[in-house]
Amino acid sequence: MKTFETLQDLADCVGQEVASSDWVEITQEHINQFAQATGDHQWIHVDLERASQGPFGAPIAHGFLTLSLIPQFFDSALKITQARMGVNYGLNKVRFMAPVPVNSRLRATLKLLKADAIENQGFQFTWEVTTQREGVAKPVCIAESLARLYP
Repeated sequence: MKTFETLQDLADCVGQEVASSDWVEITQEHINQFAQATGDHQWIHVDLERASQGPFGAPIAHGFLTLSLIPQFFDSALKITQARMGVNYGLNKVRFMAPVPVNSRLRATLKLLKADAIENQGFQFTWEVTTQREGVAKPVCIAESLARLYP
């Protein structure tokens, strides 16, 4: 985990790959829980028998499940001592570039693209979040994520 004392210390890292997260295993239980929470029960995610005969040879995680891991990736990769509050401000761009078969392990590398001062002495940080599957060169997802942090 990379630790920064102040928001400005982090802002000074614009243009750099700042940190990598811990690995997260994507189990069938995670996939099923995500399907239940979102109502997306497409067979490629939840029907083990049919998915084993499908184009990926096994169930795959929902793209949005992969995307929803962004907060977990940040929690394991970064700590900003001065930040007492942060909010997800949204996404500028998301691409799902490869499937995530059940029991894959994922992690993200976090590159800081921009740091803009905002009200209340905060910063809006724009991140390139590249999610990688263990043992596979091609990323599974690249997202531009915006977060607002306040002291």
